[in-house]
Amino acid sequence: MYFLVQANVYLDPDHYKIFDALEELNIEYDVINIPPTAEKIEFKTDRKDVFVYGSVTIARLAKQNTDWFPGSFYGGNHLYEVYSKYYGENLLNYNISVHQISEELGWKKDEIKFIKPYNEAKIFTGKVFTETEWKDFVFEALESLTNRITQDSLIQVSQAKRTIKEARLWIVGGQIIDGGYYKFNDNAPFEEQVSEDGFTFANEMISLFDLEEAFVMDICLTDEGWKIVEINCINSSGFYPNTNVKSVIKALSIYFSH
Repeated sequence: MYFLVQANVYLDPDHYKIFDALEELNIEYDVINIPPTAEKIEFKTDRKDVFVYGSVTIARLAKQNTDWFPGSFYGGNHLYEVYSKYYGENLLNYNISVHQISEELGWKKDEIKFIKPYNEAKIFTGKVFTETEWKDFVFEALESLTNRITQDSLIQVSQAKRTIKEARLWIVGGQIIDGGYYKFNDNAPFEEQVSEDGFTFANEMISLFDLEEAFVMDICLTDEGWKIVEINCINSSGFYPNTNVKSVIKALSIYFSH
């Protein structure tokens, strides 16, 4: 398989690991610069066995190259309206409402809400907001010329939930290839490896709905047990310091070469 990798994504310090992995595994690749305003991928190749990796921009634009396989998994089953039908209350933020970012939201006194993009991931980072923080963010986002946020951009809003620890899992061909914690809250003790009950929960979710041939699932432990934080497109999911990038790349290469 042939990898087309976007250069210098978000200046992510762990992005370089993909180049180390590709070199060690002797996998062919090219590096491409893609401006945020690009409307297509300006790259020519006779290869059809292409996998793209980088920002949401390259993942989204690669869908235009329908002869690339696997190309990009962007969209499709990654949409909340699709996977929520299968995962239901196993989702951390199951009961959501969808709004245009420019809409006024109703706020109770001292309320906090979890707000994230709805259908265009990564136009901003989803997180917990107070009313003042949200209104300030919307004002600045709509004034800025350096993002893709418009008055009509859709957001999903839900009640803020407490999580104890959170982990990112990389899934290829229905198998969890790698998993690692990226967040511990409320003085939760550090663990080197994701606990067995976390993996058991994730495998149960995959058996409910194996969302794509390759995707990323973020899970968390709550007072009500394990939940899915969100589903991410593998073509644009970032590596954490503890991600075994070589294992992920090797699994992708083997799976899609057969």
